[in-house]
Amino acid sequence: MKRIALPILSLLLLGCGNDPLPKPKGYLRLEYPKAVYKKAVIPLPFSFEKNKLSEPIKTVKSTATTHGIDVKYPSLNATIYLTYKEVHNNLDSLLRDAQNLTQKHTIKADEISQGEFINAENRAYGMLYEIGGDAASQSQFYVTDSTTHFLSGSLYFYAKPNYDSIYPAAEYLKKDIKRIMETVRWKE
Repeated sequence: MKRIALPILSLLLLGCGNDPLPKPKGYLRLEYPKAVYKKAVIPLPFSFEKNKLSEPIKTVKSTATTHGIDVKYPSLNATIYLTYKEVHNNLDSLLRDAQNLTQKHTIKADEISQGEFINAENRAYGMLYEIGGDAASQSQFYVTDSTTHFLSGSLYFYAKPNYDSIYPAAEYLKKDIKRIMETVRWKE
């Protein structure tokens, strides 16, 4: 009996030690360069400032009254898609279309918050929608002068929507979207 008890007692004494502690949570730390803005050179009836981190502006589609513009961020795997349309007594329709595009994301979105934008000095009025959750687009917006010009935009990432993974980049690009809205100048 002593032969069995002594090894068991030894194991119990050696096995007793510090209680196991859970490992601390690890967080992904992403650092983006400080944004430096410059005026975008585009042959359209408006201008705005864009982040130098983005590629040069490319007009991707154009008709007589509609122009598509891509502001690409290869290092973030994202693009801000801009669409410019002339207003011809159809402002209600353009506003409804922009709002409906945002509402299509409610299926996957956890929340959609909106912020009104007013810059009376430069005749720029709009709305910024921030979409939380695993939606395809994390931000959408529009800016208009209410009479002639209408600019809408959407932020998309070239990755499967996973809000936790793209959140830092979405927050970084949301500042660029706000800068676009703040610096829109209509050409007459």
